[in-house]
Amino acid sequence: MLTLYLRRANRLETLAPHPRIRLVEGDATDAASLRAALKDQDIVYANLSGDMARQARTIVSEMTAAGVKRLIFISSMGIYGEVPGERYRSILDPYRDSAAIVEESTLDFTVIRPAWLNDNDEIAYGLTRKGEPFANPSKTVSRKSISDLIVRLVTEPGYGVGESLGVHGTR
Repeated sequence: MLTLYLRRANRLETLAPHPRIRLVEGDATDAASLRAALKDQDIVYANLSGDMARQARTIVSEMTAAGVKRLIFISSMGIYGEVPGERYRSILDPYRDSAAIVEESTLDFTVIRPAWLNDNDEIAYGLTRKGEPFANPSKTVSRKSISDLIVRLVTEPGYGVGESLGVHGTR
């Protein structure tokens, strides 16, 4: 069963009739609602906006309490100052702070730090790890490439656990 937890579930109402999809409307800072949505889940994929640190704290806390170990967390390139020649200011603070909360947890996390995204119909990406300069920061990466990485993280047990992966385009 795939549970999709989002602020406005009506955005995905066309998926509601699917027998293997459960739409849950909620806020990631609402511990009780999140706790209910985590029931019987194996993996959480979080792609947040807004008060990301508060949401990350609630997600980590509720996952820990529920015994759900695997978290795939979307952040941004540049949170570690790993983009050569660039100085990202406070715009990255929410991404930096929320990633730190995830990394300090006891969860089996993977932080994904994508370059700017595009809608190209391609799977073409490379990875850098935390502590390495972000490769090809001027190259955008397709959403399809990010999806490919997420599928790999979900289907290959242990892959990327405990890592922060920078994802860059190769074309």
